[in-house]
Amino acid sequence: MKLSLPPAKEYPADGRVDAYISLLPPEADLLKVLENQRNVLWAMLHPLLAEPERADYRYAPGKWSVKEVLGHLTDTERVFAGRILAIARGETQPLPGFDENAYMAAEPFAHLSLFEVLHYYESTRAANMVFFRALRQTQLLAAGTANGHPITARALVAQLAGHEAHHTGVLRERYGLS
Repeated sequence: MKLSLPPAKEYPADGRVDAYISLLPPEADLLKVLENQRNVLWAMLHPLLAEPERADYRYAPGKWSVKEVLGHLTDTERVFAGRILAIARGETQPLPGFDENAYMAAEPFAHLSLFEVLHYYESTRAANMVFFRALRQTQLLAAGTANGHPITARALVAQLAGHEAHHTGVLRERYGLS
């Protein structure tokens, strides 16, 4: 099954969602994009396993370390998977937003090795790929409210992929990773 990008009517025109989705190629198969992202991130971060101090690098004071960016990607993936599950299963209650800075303050990932944070990310993505592939088209098109806006499950999958594309770009541009 190909999971194509959602039309704009499936998500809010609030700028943030559209900005993330716009980072994806228009003909994208979201499942392939998510698989490829996992491979790209692994290839980008694998060299740091031999230089673990680089995983604690911050490009500026107050910015997240490489490990924290990876932890943020994983936290976001978990939050979005919960939203996707709820909407796909017909939840009618509005789903809350989340404050990524508060999440990071509660779990800065400093006590974990890069390998552990990579495993945290990898296991989360692997589980979500099984989940996303199991969703039926009607579930992907189901709409709910997340973070105060109407959105479909499919649009949340696209936003998740675009969010990771954004942060992968930051890792390249600001952290000098390739």
